[in-house]
Amino acid sequence: MASVNIKPLSDRVLVEPAAAELKTAAGIIIPDTAKEKPQRGTVIAVGTGKKDEPMTVNVGDLVLYGKYSGTEINVEGKDYLIMRESDILAII
Repeated sequence: MASVNIKPLSDRVLVEPAAAELKTAAGIIIPDTAKEKPQRGTVIAVGTGKKDEPMTVNVGDLVLYGKYSGTEINVEGKDYLIMRESDILAII
């Protein structure tokens, strides 16, 4: 797990997206142009939560999120997503 000097504010979460699938279950290799954005990743950092709503995800959790959730950011050459906790659909 990566350690990053970013502290999300309020109810925001920093997620490292999982790598895109390289081949299908049947073994067909997927070219770069056809790869879909991953919809799961690992929580790297969490904010403190809102006043009446504590955070339910923790650092290290594997989570599912919506296809177009979050804002992509690049820190030290690595891609991350920063999103609100409400954009996270489930903890795996």
